[in-house]
Amino acid sequence: MEAEINEFMEYLSQERQASKNTQMSYKRDLGQMEEYLRGQGITEPERVTRTLLNSYILHLEKQGRAATTISRMMASMKAFFHYEFSRRKISRDPAELLKAPKVEKKVPTILSVEEVASLLNQPEDSSPKGIRDKAMLELLYATGIRVSELIGLKLGDLNLPIGFIICRDEHKERTVPFGKITKQALERYLEQARSLLLKGKESSLLFVNCSGTPMSRQGFWKIIKHYGLMAGITADITPHTLRHSFAAHLIGGGADLRAVQTMMGHSDMATTQAYTAYVQKEDAVRTAYSSAHPRQ
Repeated sequence: MEAEINEFMEYLSQERQASKNTQMSYKRDLGQMEEYLRGQGITEPERVTRTLLNSYILHLEKQGRAATTISRMMASMKAFFHYEFSRRKISRDPAELLKAPKVEKKVPTILSVEEVASLLNQPEDSSPKGIRDKAMLELLYATGIRVSELIGLKLGDLNLPIGFIICRDEHKERTVPFGKITKQALERYLEQARSLLLKGKESSLLFVNCSGTPMSRQGFWKIIKHYGLMAGITADITPHTLRHSFAAHLIGGGADLRAVQTMMGHSDMATTQAYTAYVQKEDAVRTAYSSAHPRQ
């Protein structure tokens, strides 16, 4: 089955133009499936049955794999066998009727406006690193972009005079505005810090690390964790926390859902609407507290 999986990977790369991360995920998932089926004496896709695939899923559950992981692995299996069936390499699709385990959706960590303000005030403005960190945090909260988009921004993606950035992925691009405070932080970074961080090197990236090279997701994760601790925030902060907070605060302030969806780059409105439930819950709690607490 290894040859068929390799052919499917070629299809993902050449015809679907899937990202490297997507290709790696499919290859890992299908490799594990192939290893299990080989242990059952099955080496040809045509001999794979739905019963065998269900046995494999039970095997994953017994290993203690998370429901989210199993769901992803099932998606890989479904894509592979659908490809095999559509190309008439197998006479039936054994994965067609597989049902993924129910995944419990986690409530995202959303900071209060006061917590965000405290977080953004932590970087020291006396060092190139502090000036850069301030600009990155301000831009992340002002736009709600993903961390991968933040560290991948190029100088040409930034329009300071008008106040917007252009975010690009494999299939589309979107324009996201930012305000005066973020503009000031970016101006200061470009004027006083970026060239010092580059140390004579050249880069098309907007943000670089202290060695003048591209910043990693892990590097920025450490930065935001550090400032979260300094701000005394007890919530488990990740780089995605400011993205969640951006959406919730905009919706809580009365922003149009379609506009928030566009800025966030959500393909599905349901993803954006999930923040509405959080905002409504918070409003209900505040209303109940203010109307019933004796020390109001």
